[in-house]
Amino acid sequence: MKKTTVINSELSTVIAGMGHMDWLSIGDAGMPVPMGTQKIDLAVTKQLPSFIDVLKNVLAELEVQRIYLAEEIVDQNPEQLQAIKDLMPGVEITYVPHSELKKDLSQTHAFVRTGEMTPYSNIILESGVTF
Repeated sequence: MKKTTVINSELSTVIAGMGHMDWLSIGDAGMPVPMGTQKIDLAVTKQLPSFIDVLKNVLAELEVQRIYLAEEIVDQNPEQLQAIKDLMPGVEITYVPHSELKKDLSQTHAFVRTGEMTPYSNIILESGVTF
């Protein structure tokens, strides 16, 4: 049995296969996933698991050099934005319109769906290197 943090087999496989500057996205229960993008559906019910819990889990195994967020999160969900910043101090943030973020999901290795029910709780993680 796997001993490290991410025990979901699909998610663990995606993280293990990522290289420098590859993208992985995590989002709320309502985010549309483009056809052709792998969806790892972790949602069980409302708020379970939460966006932040899944993000913490992924960050335990994925080196992240930059994140992409919807610019709407600044005004529409500042608490979630602060929680993201607290988890990744010093990581560069690029804000894009939510409509662009949705289009960019087609370029990610996978989209991880959570049970999150708060607006604009979506992120694209750009992998870094550990050396």
